[in-house]
Amino acid sequence: MITTLPSRASAKSFYTETEAAEALGVSLDRFRDLVRTHIAQNEDEMNNVGMTTYQSSDLLVLRLLAKLPVLE
Repeated sequence: MITTLPSRASAKSFYTETEAAEALGVSLDRFRDLVRTHIAQNEDEMNNVGMTTYQSSDLLVLRLLAKLPVLE
C-alpha cells in the first residue's frame, strides 16, 4: 500500500509549521513534539522550528514515524 498525504495538501510545495500541523491533523504543540522527537538533534534546531518550512515528504515521514493515521 502506498501512503500519501491528502490530495488537497499535495499541491503545496512548502508548509509553515502551522500549516504542517494542520495537514497532519495535530495541534501545533503536538507537531513541535513530533519535530523534537523525530527531527531536531539539539535545542538550537528547536529554536528554528517556527522559521522552518516543510515539504510534503517531511510531513509523510513525520506521519509514518508518529504512526498517525493516513488520510485518504
